[in-house]
Amino acid sequence: MATLKEKLGEKIEAHRPRTTRLLKEYGNVKIGEVTVEQAIGGMRGIKSLVTDISYLDPNEGIRFRGKTIPEVMEALPKPAGKDYPYVEGFWYFLLTGDVPNEKETLEIVEDFKKRRGVPQYVIDVLRAMPRDTHPMTMFSAAVLSMQRDSKFAKFYDEGFNKMKAWCPMFEDATDLIAKLPGVAAYIYRMKYRGDVHIPADDSLDLGGNFAHMMGLPEPYDDVARMYFIIHSDHESGNVSAHATHLVASALSDAYYSLSAGLNGLAGPLHGLANQEVLKWIQGVMSQMDGKLPSEEEMKKFVWDTLNSGQVIPGYGHAVLRKTDPRYMSQREFCLKHLPDDPIFAFVSRLYDVVPDILREQGKAKNPWPNVDAQSGVIQWYYGLKEYDFYTVLFGVGRAIGVLANITWDRALGYPIERPKSLTTEMVEEAVGLKK
Repeated sequence: MATLKEKLGEKIEAHRPRTTRLLKEYGNVKIGEVTVEQAIGGMRGIKSLVTDISYLDPNEGIRFRGKTIPEVMEALPKPAGKDYPYVEGFWYFLLTGDVPNEKETLEIVEDFKKRRGVPQYVIDVLRAMPRDTHPMTMFSAAVLSMQRDSKFAKFYDEGFNKMKAWCPMFEDATDLIAKLPGVAAYIYRMKYRGDVHIPADDSLDLGGNFAHMMGLPEPYDDVARMYFIIHSDHESGNVSAHATHLVASALSDAYYSLSAGLNGLAGPLHGLANQEVLKWIQGVMSQMDGKLPSEEEMKKFVWDTLNSGQVIPGYGHAVLRKTDPRYMSQREFCLKHLPDDPIFAFVSRLYDVVPDILREQGKAKNPWPNVDAQSGVIQWYYGLKEYDFYTVLFGVGRAIGVLANITWDRALGYPIERPKSLTTEMVEEAVGLKK
């Protein structure tokens, strides 16, 4: 008699051809207002979410409150002598759509300082976990553990008022953003730096204090400011943003919601991509004995890679039709601060040859590099060489955008998210395969 697992395997093998056929032969057939391909293929491109925080423009890249990344970097106040804006001012901007002045920004800086202390019980939770636990697991668990202090949860328990629900959500969101750099730095120092920790410096803003607690030298403080801003949001439809919104739509507080988003960010098809790209680049450099190939040598390598059925990691994007501005922001930093770094030189050589080759090959809709093609280079250069931690950095930044979104979700009273599902048989009937 077959075991449950064996029986399930038989059912799966029998079902797969049905899904494959629906996608291949009937992908463009509409069932209701969407196509079969959209229903089965991850709801890609379905216009069914609304946010004013950010928009992914195919030609300009991500726009925050209508501004491109270069415009944001230019408009927001910066610490004295620094090239990148205060993260605190960016939080003000995402929430309101208004560019804060210096005074308004520094008020947020001081507010974050009052909120940024990490509770001892969070430290206890982290220290109770096995040291070989993935840092994203630790990060998500730390966020979830802080739910006991949720002001929104207390507000709901004391009598929910829909029109005022955004206030405690805002407080939770602000508490979280202020604390996350400290949580992330604690995880890093505990796991990778001998459990030796560096106290916060009350004279520093969020980006500067994060670099300080990590034990990384200037201008890593500007790296932090840039990295957190450019990774903050990417519309509502990507996994981390959508998961956060989805959970919050059930009136879950910011802690439950962000933890869910971070769990999605940890997936290899989402936030883990930056470390995969760096691994690939370093692997190729090793194959070439660390030598920077000429353009002709690099072209041959890229063609050989593509002809073998592999892809060039970090190139292509589902929406963008030009070089990702997040890539360019990091490239500009590299050109200023690490122009002779061997990994950056290799990445630059790829940038010189890959787009033309992908256009000639004709398979990629977008032959340009995305943010992940550059992200790991800077981290590695400044001594942050632990791949597994890169997604935690992404998570600190992504929290800014998704928490701004769910604050506005509560303000506008968005309902619980509940799309309708169909069975495979129903889809087959809709396309005429079954009567």
